[in-house]
Amino acid sequence: MTKKIPIREYVIDAAGQALGRVATQAALRLRGKDQTDFAPHLAPTVTVKVINAGRIKVTPKKLQEKLYRHYTGHPGGLRETTMARLLEKKGWDEVIRKAVYGMLPANRLRAVMMTKLTITE
Repeated sequence: MTKKIPIREYVIDAAGQALGRVATQAALRLRGKDQTDFAPHLAPTVTVKVINAGRIKVTPKKLQEKLYRHYTGHPGGLRETTMARLLEKKGWDEVIRKAVYGMLPANRLRAVMMTKLTITE
């Protein structure tokens, strides 16, 4: 007989909170570090939902000066975009997603954990 593992659901209200605080809470829950049965080699059966993403608190300086970089693979191909530009193109969803992504371990489980994250504005 197989044992059914319950899916834990967490809801994080981002209204009035700083970006890093929300991302830290989400990463902690996605990783499973808050559970007694934590195993670093397994992705936990959780879903994390961030609500009120549009009401998150970010300083004006960070909006203008925070840079997101990616390399295209070509010489001189380092692309940079500011947080303000990312917001107008993709919205708060992508900003929070990138923050959480950077807080998770860079291994095969990161993609699995990121599929368990949903963000609503």
